[in-house]
Amino acid sequence: MLFLRKSGEVVLASGSHGRRLASLGRRMSKAPLRYLTVVPTSARHFTTNLSLSTPHAVNNSSNYNDSGHGIDLKRALQAADRRRSKFTDRSQLKYSRRIVVKLGSAVITREDEHGLALGRLASIVEQVAELQQEGRECIMVTSGAVAFGKQKLTQELLMSLSMRETLSTTDTTRQDVKTFLEPRAAAAVGQSGLMSLYDAMFAQYGVKIAQVLVTKPDFYNEETRKNLFTTLSELLSLNILPIINTNDAVTPPPAPEAPSGKKVIALKDNDSLAAMLAAEIQSDLLILMSDVDGIYTLPPWQEGSKMIWTYTSDMHDVVQFGKKSKVGTGGMDSKVQAATWALDRGVSVVICNGMQDKAIRSIMSGRKIGTFFTEAINTVTTPTEVLAENARHGSRVLQALPAEARAEAIYKLADLLVSKQSDILDANGKDINEAKKANTSGPLLDRLKLSPSKLKNLAVGLKQIAESSHKNVGRVIRKTKLAEGLELTQITVPIGVLLVIFESRPDCLPQVAALALSSANGLLLKGGKEAAHSNRALMDVVKEAICSVGADNAISLISTREEIADLLSMEKHIDLIIPRGSSELVRSIQEKSQHIPVLGHAEGICHVYVDNEADFAKAIKIVRDAKCDYPAACNAMETLLIHEDLLKSQFFIDVCNALKNEGVTVYSGPALSQKLTFGPPPVKSLKTEYGSLECAIEVVKDLQEAVDHIHTYGSGHTDVIVTENREKAALFQRAVDSACVFHNSSSRFADGYRFGLGAEVGISTARIHARGPVGVEGLLTTKWVLNGDGHVASEFAEGGPCQFVHQSLPID
Repeated sequence: MLFLRKSGEVVLASGSHGRRLASLGRRMSKAPLRYLTVVPTSARHFTTNLSLSTPHAVNNSSNYNDSGHGIDLKRALQAADRRRSKFTDRSQLKYSRRIVVKLGSAVITREDEHGLALGRLASIVEQVAELQQEGRECIMVTSGAVAFGKQKLTQELLMSLSMRETLSTTDTTRQDVKTFLEPRAAAAVGQSGLMSLYDAMFAQYGVKIAQVLVTKPDFYNEETRKNLFTTLSELLSLNILPIINTNDAVTPPPAPEAPSGKKVIALKDNDSLAAMLAAEIQSDLLILMSDVDGIYTLPPWQEGSKMIWTYTSDMHDVVQFGKKSKVGTGGMDSKVQAATWALDRGVSVVICNGMQDKAIRSIMSGRKIGTFFTEAINTVTTPTEVLAENARHGSRVLQALPAEARAEAIYKLADLLVSKQSDILDANGKDINEAKKANTSGPLLDRLKLSPSKLKNLAVGLKQIAESSHKNVGRVIRKTKLAEGLELTQITVPIGVLLVIFESRPDCLPQVAALALSSANGLLLKGGKEAAHSNRALMDVVKEAICSVGADNAISLISTREEIADLLSMEKHIDLIIPRGSSELVRSIQEKSQHIPVLGHAEGICHVYVDNEADFAKAIKIVRDAKCDYPAACNAMETLLIHEDLLKSQFFIDVCNALKNEGVTVYSGPALSQKLTFGPPPVKSLKTEYGSLECAIEVVKDLQEAVDHIHTYGSGHTDVIVTENREKAALFQRAVDSACVFHNSSSRFADGYRFGLGAEVGISTARIHARGPVGVEGLLTTKWVLNGDGHVASEFAEGGPCQFVHQSLPID
């Protein structure tokens, strides 16, 4: 009988005798069981492989009996022999329990082919050790013995050659050393050293290892093959990491094709060896680490070569393989053959670049690293790179269209939002229900929710964008006569391909789409999963609108499960990233994007300063609106600054009561706390964006101290002064270095629609390109157009026949 203890241990009991099988409970609570494999190692000893993945779960009633003999072996072994379901998506790889990692020679060998790349190898060892410590079962297939041995033999030969040069006049140079090194001898010398190195490295993490040396004939002899896998099963059950390498000191020349059989592959190199092992021990994942990023349609160095991120067995004809590595025995063709062979036997495979930092960890987290082998053809979506290329082509299509056509597409989108509102609201209702089940907070629910009035307002804003589309792209900014017959013009053009990442706000999808249409930019949209249904419904109407003008692929919704980090590395395809969401999202993207510019604000810490010459009725009205109209918005007030003269006035009592009546939790700043005996609780930080019905109140001596406070604690988003003194207002607006600075008006006006931009793609606190609410203008750049008549620069040299006049011309 099989028991599962709370500790996660599986115990096999037969009558009054029991035996612990394996510790299987670590990190298993987050995923369902897929299958139980029982591998016999002796008459009374079994090891198990519980793999974490998608269904089907073990059925206790069919796989086990309670007749006193424990597991029903016949049924269990039949179930284990069936073809197993493979992972169909990278995000499922994190559920892999049994993992085989193959290290190619190029990965762990130095460029000079003598010795190992110790830094790279140490990183790989650390990652494998972490997997082992998480409760996974790892096996390593490694090359490197020859390289390690060559390093030692080279030193010996150099010493020997030096002695010969001393004793003989024969011209024997050190460059001949390599020709003296016999690979089998190098392997014999290097095997013990390689394992000692692995032992020392893994010992740093408390991981025990065992060396398993094999030769190809070991797999073709039934007895040795059985002994090999019995040994591996025993080692795994003891939580020992097997490290397998071929015994290159005695390995014979490549054997003819292996005997035909279900579980036998022609063993020509370590790739096929790893595939054989992974299939035989029923591994969940095989990682083949090479010196290239993955599988390409052509050799990677050839022009036109493209990376294949997802590979299926029917794609072999579309790949042309290049020459194999100079330090290994297997080329990319052998890796693909090994991978497809293992895949056909239920093992998921990733071929990746072992020189990439943290490659194994990235694969396990679902990152788009290397080529993922799968048979789930129907689940493979269009690669993001293809969507980005389509978006760039779509941008050029839009740019070539007359402005009237782009405006017409936006008008159509606005009308569709209203005419198809029932479909959109039905989809949004599904998101709302799922969010409520997940106990999503009130402010986030407000952002997520759509309504007929919201859709109507969206349509109105989109029509404003459409009306302005006639004067966006191709607008002349400057015209200059450089010389007679030589005129230079600067005109507006789209940036190219935009990536907009947004959370919880499905209404921003049509807004951004309309702005992209108006500015003729290609657009990729990456929405949060909490609005998945809404985003798909809104994307349907966007597609219908852009198809009407022949720009079908100009805008796409990225629906794959790629990590944000993968998108941020696509600098060849994406020209500008615009994050819309929480300050954590924006800051994270700004930090991780190294090569693609990011347009966004890290935080929205907005201030309202009430001067001692303010109209108090206006001030209370503005403060209430700035904080309470939509507290989750980035333009909501987070800190109220009050002139110290007002502290003992009725205004201070009234404004506190007004906030209290709206349900606002108030915190006192350090200066205010010192002046009040029984005041609000002290604020934890004046650099806080609450995003809810909370705010801080601080007292300042005068306008200059208010400005200094804003510069110290603000985020450069939106700041307000309430005063009837226009000189003070003007000084405040000059001195405060924020994207938006208002006088006697709520901070909530910092919005693209309210600014008359129709909508905004986001609010920028950056100091270049665009600041504040970013509409169409922020999505345009310029190019220079020069018209001449046979002009050449050399004619303008000193003493030449031509001279510059640099005359500004009127803009039509």
